Amino acid sequence: MKDRVTTRAGGLGPPLSPGGQAASRPSVIQLVFREKGALYAAYIPVFTDGGLFVPTTREYKLGEDIYLLLSLPDDPQRFPVAGKVAWITPPNASGGRTQGVGVRFPNDEKSRQLKIRIEEVLGTSISSSKPTQTL
Repeated sequence: MKDRVTTRAGGLGPPLSPGGQAASRPSVIQLVFREKGALYAAYIPVFTDGGLFVPTTREYKLGEDIYLLLSLPDDPQRFPVAGKVAWITPPNASGGRTQGVGVRFPNDEKSRQLKIRIEEVLGTSISSSKPTQTL
């Protein structure tokens, strides 16, 4: 998937609180889908408001906030999504699954529009039986 999906974590690390401890702040990941097949493999239609699998080696906890800057195939627009980690695929997962996290989109109008847009891009392939990186 590396040649069809690009991920890049942003930021210089978490800011420090007055006590010198790392303050929690959502990480920012740019997720660029160059091909419809890569988007299909990452899309999570079982989440009511939509979601995506994000390949990453960074460790996350369930429920952790994660901010995505999403680019869809053949679409110049970037979609910001403030999601939450809904599942974790650990390193060396069975079946050769890619390490990463499943990000659940928030329950808001922007996410509903993004889910509709993703499903428009995927078209009839959304009902395919081809394996994905998701549930």
